[in-house]
Amino acid sequence: MIITDTLLAQRAAEGKPLRVGVAGPGFMAKGLINHITNTKPGMEVAVVYARTPAKGVFAYENAGIAADLIKVVSTAEEIDAVVAGGGYAVTSDHEAMTSCASAEVIIDCTGSVEFGAHLALATLAGRKHLVLMNAEVDATIGPILNAKFEDAGLVYTGCDGDQPGVQMNLIRFVRGLGLTPLVAGNIKGLQDPYRNPATQEGFARKWGQDPHMVTSFADGTKVSVEQALVANAAGLSVHRRGCLQRDHRGHVDELTGMYDIDELRELGGAVDYVVGSKPGPGVYVLAEHPDPKQQHYLNLYKLGEGPLYSFYTPYHLCHFEVPDTAARAALLGDATIKPLRAPHKVEVITIAKKDLKAGETLDALGGYTYYGECEKAPVAAAGRLIPVGLAQGCVLTRDIAKDEAISYDDVQVPAGRLADQLRAEQDATFPQPAAGEPA
Repeated sequence: MIITDTLLAQRAAEGKPLRVGVAGPGFMAKGLINHITNTKPGMEVAVVYARTPAKGVFAYENAGIAADLIKVVSTAEEIDAVVAGGGYAVTSDHEAMTSCASAEVIIDCTGSVEFGAHLALATLAGRKHLVLMNAEVDATIGPILNAKFEDAGLVYTGCDGDQPGVQMNLIRFVRGLGLTPLVAGNIKGLQDPYRNPATQEGFARKWGQDPHMVTSFADGTKVSVEQALVANAAGLSVHRRGCLQRDHRGHVDELTGMYDIDELRELGGAVDYVVGSKPGPGVYVLAEHPDPKQQHYLNLYKLGEGPLYSFYTPYHLCHFEVPDTAARAALLGDATIKPLRAPHKVEVITIAKKDLKAGETLDALGGYTYYGECEKAPVAAAGRLIPVGLAQGCVLTRDIAKDEAISYDDVQVPAGRLADQLRAEQDATFPQPAAGEPA
């Protein structure tokens, strides 16, 4: 991001690099650590949290850091001593990372909702900014977490480079031009809600990724989570359960003629996604301008006659852009994308991937038992439908048919989960409007 490069260069010149802690040294985190270490002047990865410390050590070594500079430690004080001596720390205690003095920003790369909840509160207690590559925790309990961070004068944010952050950057750009975004969209290459880790194993192995994570992309759960994040950050809704999800093989510019603008206005704007459009895998925003004089200029600038105008970003570069988010948070106090302090507009609900029997336990996201779809949050609340981020570990108390939405009335929820407690606090703090009240 332009501006953060100048600020980081200044930190580099002063010999005061912006130091970050990374939680979860998986596929994306390894790329992120390599990028920061070798191509991001003014920023350093001070500490890596890993349940298996050897994986944290490997992530540093993968970035070219000499083995004798990498130290596995247990406490915040030990982390600070290692970093002060010019080394790099690995710890299996996330609270040691969040409470050390060496890191200003924590980056969550784990993808776990329950652990993400614990990490977020530990980061808050350690008075550090939080950058999420963990979209699932954000979609589930983001409003209450963001409120806690804002009240503490800290930044809670999703990341640049992932589709929600790219869409929000585009929405902010479009709003800055005086237009009103009415559609924020995502471009997918594949959509099949019945994919599972067995069908995706070959692709996952080819790219060194986790089969469950790859499945969550293919079965639509991930895009639903991403679009819910955008809806809840920008105040948008959704046309229907699951979005319109058109199969469109043309250019995204052609979508300007495929939406009912009066319906969009009535919704207050909507999130959506398309399969197969170009340029993939990008994102798009369709917006209107109320001023006929400015419409004339937009036509002159080759955006057409309206009423919808197409804006798009033809790529999202994930870990390459995440350092910009950390810099925006720490150096500018700016969040890339965060939920509004308001009730969710869009929820991601849990849908049975196959016929399920009473007594079965719902598995992890991107697994064999369910997929996620967007739904209007008031509808989800009225039906007591389980947020997809809280489905794992729930035990069914009745048979569920394939493609049926699963509610709290259908399950026994595991006891003692922090994520459930925070979700209850969120629902109490930001309740959905009663029937007949404006949303």
